[in-house]
Amino acid sequence: MTTIIVLFNLRPDIKVADYEKFARQIDLPAVNRLPSVNSFEVLRTVGLMDGSPAPYQYIEVLRIESIDALGKDVSVPAMQKVVETFRAMADNPLFIVTEAL
Repeated sequence: MTTIIVLFNLRPDIKVADYEKFARQIDLPAVNRLPSVNSFEVLRTVGLMDGSPAPYQYIEVLRIESIDALGKDVSVPAMQKVVETFRAMADNPLFIVTEAL
């Protein structure tokens, strides 16, 4: 299994309430329905352990069967709309592909 970690901030013109509504109502349900996805969650950061602000507002954790399978799942028009909406809200997200030791 592969895990993708996505670190991102919102674009300056995006309201937190608008993004979080999209995440709860559209992104989370749509991605969690994909056959290649074992689990998907979106986390809002609250800070670092030392009390300082976190460098990113949000973290996504996406556990998938394979990158290829995910690519096929997101290639359909309905998912492309979800991806486009996410990219319009997220400011230069970092997609980190990981694997368990």
